[in-house]
Amino acid sequence: MKAAVLYGQEQIRVEDVALPPLSPGGVRIQIEAALTCGTDLKVFKRGYHARMIVPPAVFGHELAGVISEIHPTVIGWRLGERVVVANSAPCGQCFYCQNNQESLCDDLLFLNGAYAESIAVPARLVEKNLLRLKLETRFQDAALTEPLACVVQGVEESQLRAGQRVLVIGTGPIGLMFVALAHEIGCHVTAAGRGEIRLQAARRLGAERVIDVSGQPDIVPAIQSQPDAIFDVVIEAVGKPEAWEAAARLVRKGGLVNFFGGCPTGTTVSLDTALIHYSNLTLRASFHHTPRTIRRALALIEAGVIRSDDFVSGECALSQLPELFKSMTAGNRAVKTLIRVRE
Repeated sequence: MKAAVLYGQEQIRVEDVALPPLSPGGVRIQIEAALTCGTDLKVFKRGYHARMIVPPAVFGHELAGVISEIHPTVIGWRLGERVVVANSAPCGQCFYCQNNQESLCDDLLFLNGAYAESIAVPARLVEKNLLRLKLETRFQDAALTEPLACVVQGVEESQLRAGQRVLVIGTGPIGLMFVALAHEIGCHVTAAGRGEIRLQAARRLGAERVIDVSGQPDIVPAIQSQPDAIFDVVIEAVGKPEAWEAAARLVRKGGLVNFFGGCPTGTTVSLDTALIHYSNLTLRASFHHTPRTIRRALALIEAGVIRSDDFVSGECALSQLPELFKSMTAGNRAVKTLIRVRE
């Protein structure tokens, strides 16, 4: 089959690879929709992800499709069923799983290979994070389930509620999903980001105010100069140390900051201890998803709260994937791109 293989830093090749055999309890999915992701872009730039993928390896993790093969040991699934699968599954046995913190599982099993014609799904993911789709659910909508589940986790851990003033820093796919869910809850949302396409998307998804911070080395003055720039919750959805530091400076006294965007390994931030202490700030960092938030995310998609039309801004053939990631590295401001895995 055709698949994109990550070989290292900014090295992807689309190749013919052997169809991996199914392990006991596993199924194979014929991929009908695969989407690009900010995490994949980070992995492409860095050449690896310590927890998710070690090259050489098939690449990509947002997908939906149809079950095309089932191991004889599998019960409860049928050929032809329309499904979405998450990119990981917790063990269910470790300390964190036993304490309802499955996103921190000591033995998270990751799944990669969305940029391909098919993918073999191991037993643990079949058991915990393979979900059926409604007949009317489009594959490209369902492929948003995994990133949306991460955002659901962040929304819940930030304890968002109606009437709060929420600032979302970053208007990439994750930031835009935070905008959409915060708006759905009834929050007053401000979005700060770059790129006219993404800023327009923030407006469509419910941001009452959009701030263009292009060319601003320090985004704090640009945001604080706006009328009523008082925020109960600040969501950092960029993944840069300077954005983390800005988030702590922008939240009101007694407010909450969620450092959602993951920064490069080894980076550090400098936070004003007096500000944190005397302003009684709550600082959180949300990571990944759980089987429950995966199901909650799909429910939101199937209810029409989140639609791919608001996030997918283009299509690309699988054969052109290396060029697409190079353009994303160079500053392509597309939100998400749908990858056509069969040409």
